[in-house]
Amino acid sequence: MSEDFLYFLWQFQYFDKTNLATAANESLQVLATGMRNTNAGPDFLNGRVVIAGIEWAGNIEMHLRSSDWLRHSHHQDPFYDSVILHIVWENDSPILRADGTPIPTLALKPLTSILLLQNYHTLLESQESIPCAGQFENVSDLQKRSMLDRVMMQRLQRKASVVHEMLERNKQDWEETAYQLLAQNFGFKINAEPMLRLAQGLPLKILQKHRDNLLQIEALVFGQAGLIPAESDDNYILLMQKEHLFLTKKYTLSSTRLLPHEWKFLRLRPTNFPTIRLAQLSALIQQHTSFFSMFIHIDSLELLIKSLQVTQSEYWHTHYQFHKKSAQPIPPLGKTSIQNIVINTAIPLLVAYSEAKNNRNFLDKALEWLEKLPGEQNHITQLWKTLQLRQENAFDSQATIELYNNFCQQKKCLQCSIGTSLLRGR
Repeated sequence: MSEDFLYFLWQFQYFDKTNLATAANESLQVLATGMRNTNAGPDFLNGRVVIAGIEWAGNIEMHLRSSDWLRHSHHQDPFYDSVILHIVWENDSPILRADGTPIPTLALKPLTSILLLQNYHTLLESQESIPCAGQFENVSDLQKRSMLDRVMMQRLQRKASVVHEMLERNKQDWEETAYQLLAQNFGFKINAEPMLRLAQGLPLKILQKHRDNLLQIEALVFGQAGLIPAESDDNYILLMQKEHLFLTKKYTLSSTRLLPHEWKFLRLRPTNFPTIRLAQLSALIQQHTSFFSMFIHIDSLELLIKSLQVTQSEYWHTHYQFHKKSAQPIPPLGKTSIQNIVINTAIPLLVAYSEAKNNRNFLDKALEWLEKLPGEQNHITQLWKTLQLRQENAFDSQATIELYNNFCQQKKCLQCSIGTSLLRGR
């Protein structure tokens, strides 16, 4: 049993309200449950109840046992003197305010349906990755779609908030923010963190000064990544060493250089090696004057995808690491990778820019692109497919990923409309 279950029962009034009375046997009528408080203080704010014919307005606190009031030291906190009703699962001790007056208490255990409680325990004790997997087919398509739409908007807002935080660190520089976000996503999760730190330590403004020379861009990128070998007789590497040494001194970049061990190669395909991704990112930097304009102002998804199609320089067609040749030619940035970049870079930027400019058009474009892009294929989307949940596009797959990670894995069934419909048996 958790307090979340009490919040659920109270918020939706899923208990027997026939002849409702407090523990002191005073008649009780609920006029307003109040608003759920996720900050410090009582659990529900601005509730309204009628107790023994007298209307009360104030806050409502909840505990599994009434004695938890003392255990949580609420009796020593004047803020809790405003509590008009104490909701508990079991009433094991009378509770008084600081002035000695009793706090009206309502125990929900005797009023809660056994079936509802059984359904709750079934979900809570499930060993499945998706707790409701065994009952999922009993949920209406409308409930499923409603929840997917809800979590998708939560996901977009959460990702947009990351963009806003990055923008704040970059002193409202949208161009630098777009570049850093793009670099981070070129790490494709495994190397996302060093990719971001590389971009933070190697400003786009510096790289743009060398757009007419791809070798210099690569020297800056690979050098600051800490990946250029110290010794070599390879002409390409010797040129990289020379350029990086000069440019490092010119821009005083030595303090932001990463170390080779910070990059992960293990269990990655050569096409996903950070060296290949850095080469492709370098080519993209040379190819575009403004990443921000590309992501925000291009209206056609097809044109954006075409703009992200990039081929790495000649050396990285035949090498997957310095000094290590590939048996097969290494292909350019692939279609799936480009779609991933659109989903994780362009879409969050559009949503964040929509919020910043209070312009719904950019959000609409983000949603339109998500509906046009094919859904991702991974172990999470596959789990939902086994439950026959339709995932027709990237909007659907992103929503199922969000639902799985932030609800199913954390067993937040009481905050999920799919879970609550199963609790109610509807």
